[in-house]
Amino acid sequence: MSFSWRYLVRPDGSFSRIGNLNGSLDGVSDEELARMSPADRDGEEQPARPCSRCGGDLLLHWHGPLMTGVWMELCPACDAHRPAARAFIRWYRDADRDPTALPQLFEDWETETMHAHGWARAPQLAPPDSPPPPSGLTPRGRG
Repeated sequence: MSFSWRYLVRPDGSFSRIGNLNGSLDGVSDEELARMSPADRDGEEQPARPCSRCGGDLLLHWHGPLMTGVWMELCPACDAHRPAARAFIRWYRDADRDPTALPQLFEDWETETMHAHGWARAPQLAPPDSPPPPSGLTPRGRG
């Protein structure tokens, strides 16, 4: 089983991140994904919320990974000194933003933000090339 994210970037810079289990959304176009996106179905934008640190305007607020309880905020005033946040702020403010850069920028920002809250990303393990041998048996030449 594999898991990745699909990102849908709208012209205004807003975006959705949708879980892509076993590549199930690989063949889905961005237009189809936009129709499936909950934010598009509701037609409602997130209410503006101030930065919890300085009270200024946030570019983005996002729930951290499941079960962490972390609320992630991207604040140009508070986060400009952090490398991943600074790169994400630049992308977010750029009128000619490259949507293909978003996945890496978001994941770098998420990792940096979660690290600041005391969390570390677990290493991704590659799936085995072949299933393990039946219990008690070893491949020829290794036993």
